[in-house]
Amino acid sequence: MDNNRHNLISGAAIGLIALPAFGAAKKEAPKEPVKQPNIVYIMTDDHTAQMMSCYDRRYISTPNLDRIAADGVRFTNSFVANSLSGPSRACMLTGKHSHTNGFRSNETDVFDGSQPTFPKYLQKAGYQTAIFGKWHLHTLPTGFDKWEIVPGQGDYYNPQFILESGDTIVRHGYLTNLITDRSLQWLDNERDTTKPFCLLIHHKAIHRNWLADTCDLDLYEDTTFALPGNFYDDYEGRQAAKEQEMSIASAHDMDIAYDCKILIPGQQTRLRQSYENMLSRMDSAQLARWNAHYDPIIADFRKAGLSGDSLTEWKFQRYMRDYAKVVASLDRNVGRVLDYLKEHDMLDNTLVVYTSDQGFYMGEHGWFDKRFMYEESFRTPLVMMLPDGFNAKGDIGQMVQNIDYAPTFLDLAGVEIPADIQGVSIVPLLKGENPADWRDNLYYHFHEYPAEHAVKRHYGVRDSSYKLIHFYNDIDRWELFDLQNDPTEMHNIYGQPGTEEVTRRMMKLLKNAQEQYDDPIRFQYPINVD
Repeated sequence: MDNNRHNLISGAAIGLIALPAFGAAKKEAPKEPVKQPNIVYIMTDDHTAQMMSCYDRRYISTPNLDRIAADGVRFTNSFVANSLSGPSRACMLTGKHSHTNGFRSNETDVFDGSQPTFPKYLQKAGYQTAIFGKWHLHTLPTGFDKWEIVPGQGDYYNPQFILESGDTIVRHGYLTNLITDRSLQWLDNERDTTKPFCLLIHHKAIHRNWLADTCDLDLYEDTTFALPGNFYDDYEGRQAAKEQEMSIASAHDMDIAYDCKILIPGQQTRLRQSYENMLSRMDSAQLARWNAHYDPIIADFRKAGLSGDSLTEWKFQRYMRDYAKVVASLDRNVGRVLDYLKEHDMLDNTLVVYTSDQGFYMGEHGWFDKRFMYEESFRTPLVMMLPDGFNAKGDIGQMVQNIDYAPTFLDLAGVEIPADIQGVSIVPLLKGENPADWRDNLYYHFHEYPAEHAVKRHYGVRDSSYKLIHFYNDIDRWELFDLQNDPTEMHNIYGQPGTEEVTRRMMKLLKNAQEQYDDPIRFQYPINVD
């Protein structure tokens, strides 16, 4: 559970309000042609490619998200620079790695809102900019003509919103629906239709602890999800993986009350009170529906008396079902946005982006959460519908990273990309081009330790075949993975005979990346790479 110490709730009066419905009729035609393309950037929290059916059909169906890929492009090698909510958002806004934009950790850092961001550059180029939903950068948004954000992580039910005025209000309903309502209201009634716009729709979903909308509670209850092949990983040769605190099996890590919704009278757990606080936000009808669903599950659980592997696998099934239910609401609301754009004849001149702030573990290595540079959390889904004039279609296989979003949006708008932005524009890829000089490796750096989930600080580099990671701070361990022969990263081959050449090559790439991005956190390499 991420730190919520910066809630940014003002002392202004808090009121309970409902959003007005946005109009069904189409808007009048613009007074003058809009030449620059619009941008609709939809970002969720902790949505992993395994739980998006255009990437992986093993678990669930996401028909509306798949519409974006089917009508546009799907990136098959999309990654983040730092697999953590706030830092990932800062990388996206600035086009810079965490050590450069200054927001390395949710625990210790506050985003400097005075620094340049792509919304500010778009404003100068004549764009209207707006953001609704999750911000999670511990300061108030800058660079937006209109914004309304949830404090901290936000709440799934009857959430608070911070307004530009400084007031904090409560809106009644389910957060994913409310963020979509507010976004469509802005599109329908508030924007200047003679100007291009950039709308950021930032959802809390699918963040822990996966509270589904009441209308989705019964979904997936008859589904038994297959355990990942490495669910019972023993972490041999990977000390940092052994010392994490994100294990489904652990009562400390995956809380039976908070995460699995099992409330047993008199049984205190680490996060029980946090879960009960969430339930207290529900109105009587919401709570009655919630209890009607979970009370029989609690009764069956108590009767079963599970322990050991049986308990662990039961927790896995509850986790997967609850996560999948939250995805269902998210997918439905993405469909609402796509339908609105289609009905108002806006798709031809709008870039629609869907992504997440990072990936997530769905039982791989026995885990939930993210943070590690291992594939499931390092990767993130990325699909786009393209405006007219862009010829790419289907899969794009080049390596892209979330620091690339800012320069891409600027390039799309015809804005010169500042020299200090560290990402690169993917516009050539959207045009169907195959640049010969496209990057062949990516740099990653996770800074947040000690903190929740106890993932050690580490940095690393990945190319198409190998990944090299260095865990540091209170640990000094290197890991090297052959991604072609060991895609689930179970076998650390660092130091094994026969790996000397590839180790030297990867360390050289790592050194080059740290120099290119001017990362001040560097350690002496154990071999000569010059």
